[in-house]
Amino acid sequence: MIPCANPLSQYLSHKAEIDSAVMQVLLSNKYILGPEVAAFENEFAAYIGAGHGIGVANGTDALEIAMRALEIGPGDEVITVAHTAVATVAAIEATGATPVLVDVDPFTYTLNAQQLPQMLTTRTKAVIAVHIYGQAADLDEIGAFCSNYGLALIEDVSQAHGATWNGRRLGSFGTISCFSCYPTKNLGAIGDGGIVCTSDKPLANKVRMLREYGWKQRYISELQGRNSRLDEIQAAILRMKLRHLDASNAKRRAIAARYDALIDNPLIERPAIRAQCDSVYHLYVVRSQQRDALMRHLNEHDIHPGIHYPVPVHLQNAYLRRVRTAPSMAVTEALSAQVLSLPMFPELSGDEVETVARAVLAFRG
Repeated sequence: MIPCANPLSQYLSHKAEIDSAVMQVLLSNKYILGPEVAAFENEFAAYIGAGHGIGVANGTDALEIAMRALEIGPGDEVITVAHTAVATVAAIEATGATPVLVDVDPFTYTLNAQQLPQMLTTRTKAVIAVHIYGQAADLDEIGAFCSNYGLALIEDVSQAHGATWNGRRLGSFGTISCFSCYPTKNLGAIGDGGIVCTSDKPLANKVRMLREYGWKQRYISELQGRNSRLDEIQAAILRMKLRHLDASNAKRRAIAARYDALIDNPLIERPAIRAQCDSVYHLYVVRSQQRDALMRHLNEHDIHPGIHYPVPVHLQNAYLRRVRTAPSMAVTEALSAQVLSLPMFPELSGDEVETVARAVLAFRG
């Protein structure tokens, strides 16, 4: 069986290092916000080129806390996309702000910046640029829009650890950036985790307070914070994996290149990558008018792809009539019936890649 993702395989490939890192924490008697978290925060921020990193419990918290640090709340609006993990929109709602959703472009499936002006109001406070599937949204156009209108640019980099835009790592462009370290991510914990990055020191200090009850001094809350702490074990695992991230991403690119070369089927549309972007292929997403038949065909060959995502956020029951959307969401709504994520993780063998590609190539509808 070839799964879409397999975090166990990554653990097994680095078992000795991970076991050692975990054992050191167990013996340290420091389990929450200790030296491993501090070291991971500094190392990850340096890796992406940001001034500060603040570890949190998960990627959704990273987004919510980032927005709270920017003083986004009830009465405000935040623009983002519906073609994303629901966490992006859930985090906006958690602040009390209103999600405003725009369509994506039909080639890279990232935010359609041309729709931003028509969704702008006096209540707009920020744009969340989701770097989906491993590549960047159009940071030049989105960044210029935010700059022109005095909006915060929040990067959701949960699917693009290590990717670049014009040679510079994602997460270093926005006012603030947010990363999930869910186990299947390019930089994944063995459990949940997340990190917020920014080069604005006062903003970083505020995030740091908000993640732990609003404390600057222990037990004294200066802000209405919460409990969203990255634990020492996950930080130790992430520090170890960070050392291997570039090599893991290179393996993903090699797998993607092999898929590109082998999958030449007129019924299948392969991923499009912007010239300015060096994708890290968190997912290798193909598009087909006959997606469901393709999925059944692959299942028959014991290949188990994923769908990211089957229902756009604005059409899910929890968000019906709760979000504001662009007049046209045609691309987003079409994608939900057409996209399919092929198996993609660094430990895929050459034979497995060939097996997947041959099965996709053989699909006839």
